[in-house]
Amino acid sequence: MCDDLTAIEEEAALAANGLSRRDFAALGGAGLLAGAFAAPADAKDVMVVQDTVSIPTPDGTADALFFRPAKGKHPAVILWPDIAGVREAYRQMGMRLAANGYAVLVVNQYYRSAKAPIMNSIAEWRTPAGQEKLKPMIGALSADGIVRDAKAFVAWLDKRREVNKRRGIGTSGYCMGGPFAVRTAWAVPNRVKAAASFHGGGLVTDKADSPHKLLAASRASYLIAIARNDDAKAPADKDTFREAAKAAGRQAEIEVYNADHGWCTLDAPVYDKAEAERAWARMLVLFGKL
Repeated sequence: MCDDLTAIEEEAALAANGLSRRDFAALGGAGLLAGAFAAPADAKDVMVVQDTVSIPTPDGTADALFFRPAKGKHPAVILWPDIAGVREAYRQMGMRLAANGYAVLVVNQYYRSAKAPIMNSIAEWRTPAGQEKLKPMIGALSADGIVRDAKAFVAWLDKRREVNKRRGIGTSGYCMGGPFAVRTAWAVPNRVKAAASFHGGGLVTDKADSPHKLLAASRASYLIAIARNDDAKAPADKDTFREAAKAAGRQAEIEVYNADHGWCTLDAPVYDKAEAERAWARMLVLFGKL
């Protein structure tokens, strides 16, 4: 995940582009290294509606961004952001997914502590002030809490007229959101039919509720997109997850991508457009089966 070694690798990626971390932060980190916010290849002429919404949960009221095409009913997707939470990068990603025909809920995993945006870019997480601000919020998260949230988010979506309840729900997660996506599939197996993890951390642990141990109780298909440097640190994890999926009878596409941790997130120092687009395309294939 976003550990000290990852930070060193991010510094190297920035240096290769002639930037320091301070330079990148001054730019806002908004995918400027690779023109990330340019119109994507799958951009469609679809009017997307965006609202900031409030969702009751057993632990309080969660805030989220809700995107959907202006007309019709659509399969829903719950999007869990990376460690820096909801911000412009994820607003853009949610809008793009909605333009492909989905009702997308981009959730604030830190709602117990503060409303989003908590940070404006992933670059803020790497500052001492950013870490001081965010670490207590991270500490307030728990696996049980994420499961409660997932159930509440699904229930809220199923009450929306824009959601096609005859279709399954998808979920995607980035970085810390990767295991949250798997837990979402486990939490509401009768509704969540597809889960995608991008450079997710903690998918395989020795805990009894490790995400890879939850697959048998889910009914989802999975896309597990792994960063090459994460794989280098834990090369057996992909095989453990693959074996668990096979034993559970769950379809799982598991691949190590030629990019580093964070490569799919638009404002990340290591954003890799080519590999991010490839991962995005595979997600669309997965969600196309909802």
